[in-house]
Amino acid sequence: MTDTPSPMPLDAMANQDLVSRDAFEKEAVWLPAMAVQHWNAGKMSIEGKTFTDCLIEGPAVVAVMNNTTFDSCAMGTTTDTRNLLYRPMGQKLAGVVGMSNCTFVRCRFAQVGFTGSDGLLEQLQAGVTTLTSQLPGTAS
Repeated sequence: MTDTPSPMPLDAMANQDLVSRDAFEKEAVWLPAMAVQHWNAGKMSIEGKTFTDCLIEGPAVVAVMNNTTFDSCAMGTTTDTRNLLYRPMGQKLAGVVGMSNCTFVRCRFAQVGFTGSDGLLEQLQAGVTTLTSQLPGTAS
């Protein structure tokens, strides 16, 4: 008697989709799920994806790597941009979501921090758009 393979569960198919897709548009992306699915597929970073008009949700710290760009994005809700930035203390990063060759266009980030080289952190600090108008008690 031969065993018949059971069909792939729908949630597993959806998770594979996070790895195989190159473009995401006008949708919420839960970064922890995307990162785990990439790791399970043997990819240690998320690479070569374009996100347009998406909500990128954490909790997560993104390691901004090779050729990852942000165009007209709102990086988070804070009154101080430095609250979103983390400086690496050692030679390697652990516990972060690596993003390489990714493009973010008009995306909003929620509960996401960012790390990378000193130069990158300075660029982000100078050019980050935050959502301070959405904080309670702040003027629009």
